[in-house]
Amino acid sequence: MTRKFFTKLTQRAELNPDAPMFHDDHAKPMTRRDFIAQSFCAGAATLTSGSIFSLFANPGRAHATLSADLEALKASCGIATQGAGRIPFIVFDLAGGANIAGSNVLVGGRGGQLDFLSTAGYGRQGLPGDMVPGLTNPDTGLSEFINNELGLAFHSDSAFLRGMLDKIAVGNRANINGAVIPARSENDTGNNPHNPMYGVNKVGADGSLLTLIGSRNSDSGGNSMAPANMIDPAKRPTKVDRPSDVTGLVDTGDLVGLLSQQDSVAVMESIQRISDMKLARTDTGISSDEVLKNMVRCGYVKSADITDRFGDPSTLNPALDPVIVGDNGIFSQQEFDSDGEFRKTASVMKLVINGFAGAGTITMGGYDYHNGTRATGEVRDMRAGRCMGACLEYAARVGLPLMMYVCSDGSVFSNGMIDDSPQGRGKGVWTGDNSSTAASFFMVYNPGGAPQLLGATADEMARHQQIGYMRSDGSVETASTPAANNVNLLVETVVLNYLALHGEQGQFTNYFPNHGLGNSALMDSLTAFEPIVNGRLV
Repeated sequence: MTRKFFTKLTQRAELNPDAPMFHDDHAKPMTRRDFIAQSFCAGAATLTSGSIFSLFANPGRAHATLSADLEALKASCGIATQGAGRIPFIVFDLAGGANIAGSNVLVGGRGGQLDFLSTAGYGRQGLPGDMVPGLTNPDTGLSEFINNELGLAFHSDSAFLRGMLDKIAVGNRANINGAVIPARSENDTGNNPHNPMYGVNKVGADGSLLTLIGSRNSDSGGNSMAPANMIDPAKRPTKVDRPSDVTGLVDTGDLVGLLSQQDSVAVMESIQRISDMKLARTDTGISSDEVLKNMVRCGYVKSADITDRFGDPSTLNPALDPVIVGDNGIFSQQEFDSDGEFRKTASVMKLVINGFAGAGTITMGGYDYHNGTRATGEVRDMRAGRCMGACLEYAARVGLPLMMYVCSDGSVFSNGMIDDSPQGRGKGVWTGDNSSTAASFFMVYNPGGAPQLLGATADEMARHQQIGYMRSDGSVETASTPAANNVNLLVETVVLNYLALHGEQGQFTNYFPNHGLGNSALMDSLTAFEPIVNGRLV
């Protein structure tokens, strides 16, 4: 009786997406990274920002601006009203070694996603023989295990996909596409330099409030490291993992509490003008007199600008955004109140997509889920999918593009045993870690229409949608691309694709003269999409 009760209790706990993972073949967790991967503590969120127009559901409808004379000073003071004009960028860092290839995103041989692997190869990736994507329905001649609703081919029963489709409106799915990159990374370690945010910032992504922010107090802001040659200590991410952290980013002082927001801005503008008149009649006696005066001028302008834009704290608060939370929101009030991962995701996407930050990392913990079941991984993957889908749906609702990158430290494999429980869905149990089955992928939303793959023929486009390939046995072909066996070069490949969405892939070597992606012809083969913007958003 006691054993039955304990077994049932353990199974229920495993289905809780926040329950900790206990592994006999792992050492006791010692570092914060270990605790996040095994779900003993939660991951958090990273943000970077972009545009003032992100403040509004319709970016073309801005609220009051500063007076004309002060607006003219903003550019010379380096005040970003529209951010850097780059495509918003969000990273999902799934700590612990999540499954991506096969059971979620389809990964095939040299010919692309639909150049099918062997049955044994798919079995290694958690798919039993009666669910492999190459099977066709004899009545229709079509596979029932391939879903292309989001452009990128997913397994039709992918938990990532089910979660994304739960949040993305049917009418917005046609403007999404993606690409997958088969690439090894080491298991259960944050030493994989997966995080591309510094690289994305180096090529122009920036924010009007912050440059980079993250859910962890780390140099990358996430679970995985950033490549050492990309790190800029001056841009170290600010830690943000809840709505209150977002609203606490701006302090407009006591004046807004005493006066209306409009009157507060007017007072600050008057102070700036009076100060400027005095400065014009004053000789500071310092050799760099004009520099000093300009610093004073800009200080007043910046204060007035911050009050103008953020004097109302609800401007930043994701909990008060009806597009995010509520009866017509992406998250219901109950979802938002009960799940910290949803609140974290909402905080990041509010700031990044709306342009307050240029890029952001959302670390989600508990993806070291090889516990002899399939159910645990399915539940956690579906929640991650809902968070991914929320970001894509929010971008669609505010009418701005988005690039979303998903990575994990290592991966898992199945030995062929089947979990027939309702949540196991008749798929292979996750048996242990396996870095050779790993992959990363990215999704792109374009408000102007579906992102178009490079290539003149269907075969060429298929090879651009899958950058590299796997062997028939379901393992990464490490010679297929520079990224396949080198996580630093995987990050370079992601940044190259980010630049390509702006039509600027030809400038990659200027930004990274010592890169390892080869000549221009090879870099072209590592690029997925035609540009969706011309250099800058505005």
